[in-house]
Amino acid sequence: MPLLNLVIKLAHAAPNYSFSFIGTHDSNAILFPKPYIPNNIKPYSISDGIPEGHVLSNNPIQKLDLFLKTGPENLHKGIELAEAETEVRVTCIIADAFMTSSLLVAQTLNVPWIAFWLPNSCSLSLYFYTDLISHHCANYAGNTTTDFLPGLSKMRVEDMPQDLFKVGEKKTVFSKTLVSLGKVLPQAQAVVMNFFEELDPPLFVQDMRSKLQSLLYVLPLPSPLLPPSNKDSNECLPWLDTKSARSVAYVCFGTVVAPPPHELVAVAEALEESGFPFLWSLKEGLMGLLPNGFVERTNMRGKIVSWAPQTQVLAHDSVGVFLTHCGANSVIESVSGGVPMICRPFFGDQGIAGRVIEDVWETGVIIEGRTFTKKALLKSLNLILVQEEGKNIRDNAQKAKNTVEDASRSERQTAGDFKTLMQLISRS
Repeated sequence: MPLLNLVIKLAHAAPNYSFSFIGTHDSNAILFPKPYIPNNIKPYSISDGIPEGHVLSNNPIQKLDLFLKTGPENLHKGIELAEAETEVRVTCIIADAFMTSSLLVAQTLNVPWIAFWLPNSCSLSLYFYTDLISHHCANYAGNTTTDFLPGLSKMRVEDMPQDLFKVGEKKTVFSKTLVSLGKVLPQAQAVVMNFFEELDPPLFVQDMRSKLQSLLYVLPLPSPLLPPSNKDSNECLPWLDTKSARSVAYVCFGTVVAPPPHELVAVAEALEESGFPFLWSLKEGLMGLLPNGFVERTNMRGKIVSWAPQTQVLAHDSVGVFLTHCGANSVIESVSGGVPMICRPFFGDQGIAGRVIEDVWETGVIIEGRTFTKKALLKSLNLILVQEEGKNIRDNAQKAKNTVEDASRSERQTAGDFKTLMQLISRS
């Protein structure tokens, strides 16, 4: 969705250009068609690389590996579909930065390659310091800080994505891709950041600009070009309307992974004992893991749904804290809503995001022990929702929201960056 949001902005700004949006069948089925998508954007579907009849494991990296293995050939097929239908050749490739094979395609076609950075912005730094980080991971304890990362001295070894350090037979296609990013991304005409420069550490931004041809910030969701979701079949928003300001705990761990069963039980037990109202977006297949009678005992102050309009939920005045896995979109939406976070990172850039939230912005906490226990969650809920010592976190969350709103209104830096991006595309 963030990539489509960027393309929608470009399509509005350049109505005479055609944009071919290449994705997997499943992804495009979710994103298209929508009435707000301009006519100069058209989707083309390619394979997800999963063999017919293949049973996926619970490891999200397996699905990534299968897709990445399709390499340049898969993207070439999508481009051939677009060129055959439009009778116009592709003149520029804008791609998810992790699709490094798209650089090879761009080089073959002799067109500019622009990389779109979707994860937490600060995680970009890791891929330029892999050797130093590997040394620290091998020789220091998990809570050792990484003071050699410009602007990110509060990061810790334990925050780093483990796939970055796999060796020998443990290496995956994805881990090899990660290691290559520090060499690949400087070849991009630009790396486009899906975040707010105003919230990134200045030393980090300065360091990345020194390593890349161009680093551009484009305002992420929510965008005025995208209407708010009118889908609220579970009536989450009317339910939130009945609750006091900043009183509700919103719980959602994304669509890719979920806490293990014992942690789901711990979350339920803590929510029940806390007495706080809560809205929990939980996949239907996981409902059966909740403690017996939990739903019935808490139905007067809790609401459990299979899906919630998250952007609008986090913008609602009733929501006082967000229990999150620290996915990039969730963090953006929480910051935009001024909602403090309780972080339980799982993999990838989520540990970095959690550390930024706790120690850079100071708008939340990483759950004690990095796993949910009843005791740890009760402690974090009380800190953020009730206790005086949590006031600093609540205030900082509001300050971050104000920063985001100011950036969105003025678009000082981002307006110039978007203009630069348009120039890169129009020169192609």
